Amino acid sequence: QVELVESGGGLVQAGGSLRLSCAASGRSLSSSNTGWFRQAPGKEREFVAAIGWSGGSTYYADSVKGRFTISRDNAKNTVYLQMNSLKPEDTAVYYCTFAPQWRVVTTTGGDYWGQGTQVTVSS
Repeated sequence: QVELVESGGGLVQAGGSLRLSCAASGRSLSSSNTGWFRQAPGKEREFVAAIGWSGGSTYYADSVKGRFTISRDNAKNTVYLQMNSLKPEDTAVYYCTFAPQWRVVTTTGGDYWGQGTQVTVSS
């Protein structure tokens, strides 16, 4: 049974920072590309950031480039999303996912998703 658990969300003022965590159980993430997506109310889920299985490759949506940093600790089977200079438009539920194919994790996401963590940025 594969389970992804996101945590670290919360309420923060514009300009603030949060660090999200995605912990996996039932499967090692160390051989999978992992990504973060988000979904705001009334909007489609959208890609945010992805990291290759070794941590050597990263990719970001233009809307978060320069503000968000994705990283991983394979020893802890956890992927992180450091979010700085947060804006009200970053408000959404954030989800993590993984997939063997880089194209999948950077577009639609894989077959497994966590329950999400709410990020709310006040102006």
